[in-house]
Amino acid sequence: MRFICFFLLCVLTYSCSNNKAKSPKLINFIPDNTSVILKTANLEGLKSSLNNSDFLQKISEVNSYSSIKNKLVPFTRLNSKNDILICFSKNSKDSLDCSLITKYHKELLRTDSLSNYTEETLTLKNKTITKSTINNSHFYSTIIDSIFIVSSSKNVIENSFSNIVSDTELEKIYNTTNNDKTLSVILKPNNTFLKSFFIEDSLSLKSFTNYIVTDVDISQNNIFINGITKATDSTKSLINIFKNTIPQENQVQNITPSNSDGFMSFTSNDFKTIETNLIKYNSQDSITITSPLFNDITEIGVIYEDKNRAIVLNSIDLIATKDALAGEQNVIDTYREIKIYDYSQPSLFSKTFYPLISFDKANKYCLIDNFFVFANTIELLQNIIASYQNKTTLDNKTYFEDIKENLNDASSLMLITDYKTLNSILNKNSQEDYNYKLKGYTASAIQFIYDTNFAHVNGIIKKNKTKVSQNSVSEILNIKLDTDLLNGPQLVTNHITKEKEIVVQDVNNNLYLISNEGKIIWKKQVEGAVIGAIKQIDIYKNGRLQLAFTTPNNIYIIDRKGNNVSPFPKQFNSEITQPLAVFDYDKNKKYRLLVTQGKNVLMFDTKGAVVTGFKFKSADNNIICQPKHFRIGSKDYISFKTKNKLYILDRVGKTRVKPKTSNTYSNQPIFLYNNTFTTTTLNGSLVSVDSKGNVSTKNLNLSKKHNITATNKTLIAQSENKLSIKSKTIELDYGNYSNTQLFYINNKIYVSITDLQSHKIYLYDSQAKSLKNNFPVFGNSAIDLDNIDKDKNIEFVTKGENNSIIIYQIN
Repeated sequence: MRFICFFLLCVLTYSCSNNKAKSPKLINFIPDNTSVILKTANLEGLKSSLNNSDFLQKISEVNSYSSIKNKLVPFTRLNSKNDILICFSKNSKDSLDCSLITKYHKELLRTDSLSNYTEETLTLKNKTITKSTINNSHFYSTIIDSIFIVSSSKNVIENSFSNIVSDTELEKIYNTTNNDKTLSVILKPNNTFLKSFFIEDSLSLKSFTNYIVTDVDISQNNIFINGITKATDSTKSLINIFKNTIPQENQVQNITPSNSDGFMSFTSNDFKTIETNLIKYNSQDSITITSPLFNDITEIGVIYEDKNRAIVLNSIDLIATKDALAGEQNVIDTYREIKIYDYSQPSLFSKTFYPLISFDKANKYCLIDNFFVFANTIELLQNIIASYQNKTTLDNKTYFEDIKENLNDASSLMLITDYKTLNSILNKNSQEDYNYKLKGYTASAIQFIYDTNFAHVNGIIKKNKTKVSQNSVSEILNIKLDTDLLNGPQLVTNHITKEKEIVVQDVNNNLYLISNEGKIIWKKQVEGAVIGAIKQIDIYKNGRLQLAFTTPNNIYIIDRKGNNVSPFPKQFNSEITQPLAVFDYDKNKKYRLLVTQGKNVLMFDTKGAVVTGFKFKSADNNIICQPKHFRIGSKDYISFKTKNKLYILDRVGKTRVKPKTSNTYSNQPIFLYNNTFTTTTLNGSLVSVDSKGNVSTKNLNLSKKHNITATNKTLIAQSENKLSIKSKTIELDYGNYSNTQLFYINNKIYVSITDLQSHKIYLYDSQAKSLKNNFPVFGNSAIDLDNIDKDKNIEFVTKGENNSIIIYQIN
């Protein structure tokens, strides 16, 4: 018996390990000639980021970019729930091939709703390939061991059956990627797409390093890059000249004029090591005599100004560096009390530090504090001196401070560019002469920090903030979706960061969660339109928040990752007629979910079970507003109304207060105002019922088409072109107005209303004064207002054009 058990155990162990060994990974199917790999865990978020990025939209018209974009169009139809790899390569005809690899599931490609879509099945040696056509665009796909592979190239798919390979170095690089970012980019050795990051032609990416992998975070006005690079050959890749050195603090920005084109800086704790490594890299004679000028230098920089260059040496021993220049003391000019000297060895820098420095005409120099500055013109030196003394260097500019926040203070190699230089680098890579109109991108950066056998990479392309005046409103984001919006956007809380995010639904009933930087976190299709506002609850009582809402036939509870919380969604045969009401009587997160269906109110717990203790049966007529919970003293009240009756119940659904007189009610909500249950009649009167059932009526002279909102001490009413805030009335232009909204933030009341006809948003304080001097602003829906981030300014979100969301900031 023991032998049989032992035999079965061996078979089971072998079977499990064998299956595991045979289980392929996405990277095993990367085509051989792939140069660039994009990895994302959120295809919808990637699409949105690419479409909304100001920088990427500016470069999208260039042929090389648009050809990539066109190749990606068929893949945007995929509905992947897993990691996706997008691979770019050049084929034998130097044409672009694009391939996508992901795990297969049955809803991965929904073709039933696609017009102009056809497909046919091809057979290759008993292997099945699907040829698909969308609007005359062809692509090929297959499934191998649950891996779905689709490509613009038939050859790529054919080769995928035999090209299951393992690249150990690539796998190590791949495993460093982060799924929390918009995407990860892997550049393989000798990639044919990206040629250089640098200004100098002597610095090509091909000779600089091998593998580069970066996580890329794309928002509307920023692109942040963070990753590593690794060169496998220690002598043939330039990045390895920093091996066995320690990066020092970059300081060249302290002396670079803000009107320059940018600068490059490289640092070391020991420049002798850099020189030795460069001798090997350049295959020079090892007995080359080195200059004592660099013995006490921690940083060398190159400042760019058109075709001119200034070379900067950052010295830690001024006396020793001056001694090394003892034979170079011929004064040729004095500017602002700083002497400018002649320099007889302008080629020294290129001979010593090529290819980092290729400039060999720096025949003049001056000393500014601890910086020895060499240049080819007196004018350039004078500009550097004046900028330093006037404190108009890059380090004094707010736009440089903005990008510096995302960079390390110390790096082995760093490049800072202005918009003109960034434009020329882009053209160098696209081989086109194009004006990208990047004037807003005043400073961009890339830096490399050498570590043991690899280097960290940081990069930033950032649109500098437009200077705004105080007491003004500025548009900070305009987020475009693929489809028109069904309703106005709403703010919800991110329980991790405590900041706000945006929830919105499109006309295809897709629900989106969008970050306050404009990135789509997830997109999820629900059955039907969301009714009313979405609530947030903590169903597990652990601080994590879920979204709770109803559609016409379902209750949904969705977690932060876009997953349904079991046992929801809960489906109903009869139509749900009012927004979901969520009650937390004792603030202990023991939620009650109230669903209204015509005359009936059903109460559920968070497990989807009917709360049997709630005894309310049915109203006399259809309920015309969302049920609400109020607490006065120690007593709970549940209130709702029909056309002719106001219900005020206790927790178990029994009548707690019976109004002593009846009215014909409007469909406006019920509020607790002055500790009374307050709403309006159909003819525009204000009705208040106290806890004893006494009824008071006040004629507000409201039209039948009116709306109200209230706190316990503040009543807001809108009727036709009149907006009343407490006792004050404002006359608006005649229009089609959204419901009035009241926000209470930082002990201050804000009142908002939107004219949907003229697309104007108005905002007032509790004294009926317009809040800021440039209201009204453009918008097409009611707003949601709060502080969405960690600064002190408050923001609001609204619908812009049919498919866009606008975020405004009140400065």
